[in-house]
Amino acid sequence: MKKPKPTLLSPNWVQLQEKLKPNGSKASRTFKNSDEDTPESILGKRKERPDDEPNDCQINPLAPINDDSSLTDAVAMDCEMVGVGQGNKSALGRVTLVNKWGNVIYDEFVRPIERVVDFRTKISGIRPRDLRKAKDFWAAQKKVAELINGRILVGHALSNDLKALLLSHPRKDIRDTSEYRPFLNRSSSRRALRHLAAEHLGVNIQTGEHCPVEDARAAMLLYQRNRKEWEKNIKDQ
Repeated sequence: MKKPKPTLLSPNWVQLQEKLKPNGSKASRTFKNSDEDTPESILGKRKERPDDEPNDCQINPLAPINDDSSLTDAVAMDCEMVGVGQGNKSALGRVTLVNKWGNVIYDEFVRPIERVVDFRTKISGIRPRDLRKAKDFWAAQKKVAELINGRILVGHALSNDLKALLLSHPRKDIRDTSEYRPFLNRSSSRRALRHLAAEHLGVNIQTGEHCPVEDARAAMLLYQRNRKEWEKNIKDQ
């Protein structure tokens, strides 16, 4: 894997740098490479490949504020799905976890138990080559369970991701940006993550193929910027 170019830090993350202190230890990242060029991909859209060419997307408004990849008290998760069965049934195709700094602590393509009939590439960004040497579902599930155990789990519509992983998580430890009351619209219905990111973070995401790294970072930043009030609301309930 090539050493990435330095990224420009967004004001959103810089603001958090004054409030949060990084942990000292670091965790290894997990990436798999593919053998094909993806000039249309953005930073983090799919795992880095050895023949990737540098692109402007390395200047990411959601870029981490440091390189600390340690496990933190809160982690954000996002999953991408593929179609199995008749194609309308969703199965896990990729799972990503980032820590409170936005650094990736786990990112794996996952081989579903059932045969994939629709890769849903336009949304998932997953291609057949990505699953050829993908992680076994049960191995990925076990690792994710270990990483989220005892931690605050941040994400958007997390029930879908946990269902795909066949996992559960204590309700008291879930921080779902799709359910946080201040993020709901006037009719108290849920809003898309891309709308929340645009309104509250000033960034555009999910403009093409979804990037689970980017989505997880957006959810984490939404939580971090509202963490004090969010936690207060939970205590008052």
